[in-house]
Amino acid sequence: MAEKFYITTPIYYPSRKFTLGNCYTTVICDAVSRFNKLLGKDVFFMTGTDEHGQKIAQAAKNAGKTEMEYLDEMIADAKDLWKLLKVDYDKFIRTTDDYHVSAVQKIFKQLYDKGYIYKSAYKGKYCVPCESFWTESQLIDGKCPDCHRDVIDQEEESYFFKLSEFGDRLLDLYKNDPEFLQPQSRVNEMINNFIKPGLDDLCVTRTSVKWGVPVDFDPKHTIYVWIDALSNYITGLGYGSDDDSMFKKYWPADVHVIGKEIVRFHAIIWPAILMALDIPIPKRVFGHGWLLFGGDKLSKSKTVSSVECVDPRILAPRYTPDAVRYILLREIPFGSDGNYSTELFLERINSDLANNYGNLVSRTFSMLKKYCSSVIPEALEEDDIDTELKQTVFKAVQDAKKYIETNFDVSKALASIFEIFSMANKYIENTEPYRLAKDEEKKARLGTVLRNLLESIRIGTVLLSAFLPDCSKSVADALHIEKYDYEDVKEFYMLSAGDTVDELGILFPRLDIQKELEELAKIEENKQ
Repeated sequence: MAEKFYITTPIYYPSRKFTLGNCYTTVICDAVSRFNKLLGKDVFFMTGTDEHGQKIAQAAKNAGKTEMEYLDEMIADAKDLWKLLKVDYDKFIRTTDDYHVSAVQKIFKQLYDKGYIYKSAYKGKYCVPCESFWTESQLIDGKCPDCHRDVIDQEEESYFFKLSEFGDRLLDLYKNDPEFLQPQSRVNEMINNFIKPGLDDLCVTRTSVKWGVPVDFDPKHTIYVWIDALSNYITGLGYGSDDDSMFKKYWPADVHVIGKEIVRFHAIIWPAILMALDIPIPKRVFGHGWLLFGGDKLSKSKTVSSVECVDPRILAPRYTPDAVRYILLREIPFGSDGNYSTELFLERINSDLANNYGNLVSRTFSMLKKYCSSVIPEALEEDDIDTELKQTVFKAVQDAKKYIETNFDVSKALASIFEIFSMANKYIENTEPYRLAKDEEKKARLGTVLRNLLESIRIGTVLLSAFLPDCSKSVADALHIEKYDYEDVKEFYMLSAGDTVDELGILFPRLDIQKELEELAKIEENKQ
């Protein structure tokens, strides 16, 4: 039986159209999901949307629509965006789905019956955009510590979750399972900023918010966002329904991939809820950094200069979805913040996609057509330089797997794969196949060189399929690779000598960067 692997994005709040920042998390999860499928694992990849709360109700009202009319349009746009970027999720959960609403009510009742939820009154500092209550000590300069906006004083009858009882158990979790929360800096933040100062009981219902899941035994109360939202990770697998076979199969999650701004909810509140329910906690929570523009988080609430284009709906059709995926996966050190600029995006297309991978494929296929009529040759005359190439390739294969399995480092995994292409381009310069072709006595050596290049492309392309699915499929189809299997990339000479390689167009045309910047600036200005 194949090893299971369950990965999730956070569920996104669709108060506005999704940005490149939302795409970052989702594309990471898609790449990790695809790579684990390549490894032969039974993968389940879930994403979705968090659709309740004041902001949604207000956004719908401002648009002159009902909440569901507004949400259906936003979710259709989100799904279209994921389709555009080749995100291959297994399930898209909406917190307005009937099965989720029913399961959340059952979870709330379970916690209440177990004595972990009680009714009281809440008075505190409330951040409307984040839908979060804060104590005075948690505020930063009197403002919300997450979004840095103003807070308001608010009091109302509420139900509370006894989060204060879980501080020691959470500290034990971090101590006994050091891989639960990564990177390590997130652990230090949770312990020093939240647990050691003392956890307060958590307000988990509202009476003033009507757009949400009602408490079935006290319907004037609406279940507060974090119990509703966080529970998606198990309700999406059927927990709380008549058929929980998926839950039994895939839970606990192998990893929740989230932005660092919501680590507190996933590393403190979520495991505490699961502990209270006697449900195993996720194996890992990874709080990645932010995609930065001009030093600020690139989010729905930020505006950018008109010279910059950060709309994936413009970038993907113009430069290919693979190019957008590449800049997101490659440029930002996973776990840290990373800067984005349109110029950097275009430079990466030229340097890595066009000059490295694209050029390697184009040169090799052209030489194969010219010297071998596009027929794959035998490898009959080996040399020391061939061993060096193979060693580089096999190291990259091992490194890519190590980076994904150890800490989901897609940036380093992708860099390892591109080491294959860089080495293969260097191999062309050192072996000079165009000179070998002029000497009839070097025909066997020429065939070996071309075969080694094709095998390097094959191995790199199969690995690349997890990250850049479109261009890798084009190359794989031309090589008649019928299946993507990690076992097949651990050795050379899996292509069949005598088979014909199909012709292939240019994968990534070189760009005139200045011209593209000017064109994109015009597009952005016309959108204003």
